[in-house]
Amino acid sequence: MSSVFDPLHEVAFTAFGQDVIWSDMTGNLIGLAALALGWRRSIWTWPAQLLSGLVLIAAYASAQLGGGVGKQLLVIIVALWGWRQWRGGRQQAADGQIAVRFATGRERLALASGAVVGTVAVGWLFTGFPSLSWNPWPDAYIFIGTLVAMIAQARGLVEFWFAWLLVDVVGVPLAFSSGLAFSGLVYVFYLALVLWGLRDWWRRSGAPASRPVLEGATA
Repeated sequence: MSSVFDPLHEVAFTAFGQDVIWSDMTGNLIGLAALALGWRRSIWTWPAQLLSGLVLIAAYASAQLGGGVGKQLLVIIVALWGWRQWRGGRQQAADGQIAVRFATGRERLALASGAVVGTVAVGWLFTGFPSLSWNPWPDAYIFIGTLVAMIAQARGLVEFWFAWLLVDVVGVPLAFSSGLAFSGLVYVFYLALVLWGLRDWWRRSGAPASRPVLEGATA
């Protein structure tokens, strides 16, 4: 039975002997745009991440990769939470955008601990159910690293970029070594954006922030 999503499953082009379907290409490019919007501290980064997740769900579903669909559903949930964080009660900088800062020691410990525990748990899950992932441990590392990065971004933490940098360190060589040339190329652009974004957020982390009065707060 045909559906409105069928055109997304067609081959857009072939590069390095690899067929790139429209949904995979579109989802990754929107994800790239979402990262660029995150660098600019624009709230539109979250709708872009939601749209990227929805398109990639179509891509994974067409390839019957249930694990990929499940991962994107979690990404969408975190993106919704991040959107809510930026819309309501978060600190704002003088330019009206989200204020950024370095994490406290406790926050860094929580992020690092969550990354380690999450990677181990998801890696075991992927290993126990091979249908969920073709490369369990690197896949678990990249997946959990992405979630950690999104959580740090939602809180306006500069560590958001360090998390993405650690994801790219594994994602770039893994994609190319697996024959996924297009995905590897996207990760290279991600890496460039991460370095620019890290520089910008680091510089802005020392800027004064205006604290909005939260509803129900008392002076």
